[in-house]
Amino acid sequence: MLISTKGRYALRVMIDLAEHQSDGFIPLKVIAERQNISEKYLESIIKLLVKARLLTGLRGKGGGYQLTMPPDQYTVGAILRLTEDSLAPVSCIEPGAEPCVHMAECRTLTMWKGLANVINDYLDHITVADLMKSGPAGDDYVI
Repeated sequence: MLISTKGRYALRVMIDLAEHQSDGFIPLKVIAERQNISEKYLESIIKLLVKARLLTGLRGKGGGYQLTMPPDQYTVGAILRLTEDSLAPVSCIEPGAEPCVHMAECRTLTMWKGLANVINDYLDHITVADLMKSGPAGDDYVI
C-alpha cells in the first residue's frame, strides 16, 4: 500500500481548513498557497471532498471552502478510503476483487486480511483533530 499525493494532500487540506475554521470560507487559492499545492490539482481533490460532504463550498465574493463537521469527526481512514483506490496491502483482498485462483490453498490470505484490519483500525482511530495536535516533523529532537 502506497498513499498517493491525492491522499496526502487531502489530509493537508483538511488540517489546514480545521486550523482556520474560525476564518469562515477559505478560498481555494489561499489553501493552495499555504499548502504549496497546485490550484488545478487541489481543485480535483476538493471536488472529491465536497462530493462526499466532508467540505462545503460557497461561490462568489467571500466564497471558498470549510469543514462540514468538527475536526474530531473526520478520521484519516475515511479520508484516505475516499481518495485512494484501496488501502488493501494486496490486490486479492481489495473490495470487488476477482477471487484468486489460489485462495483455497493460500497460506498467507489470513495474514493479509489481518494486516488490512490493522491498517484500517489504526487509520480509523486518528482524526483530523489529532493531526492538528501533532507538531511539525522533526519537532521531537532531543539532545
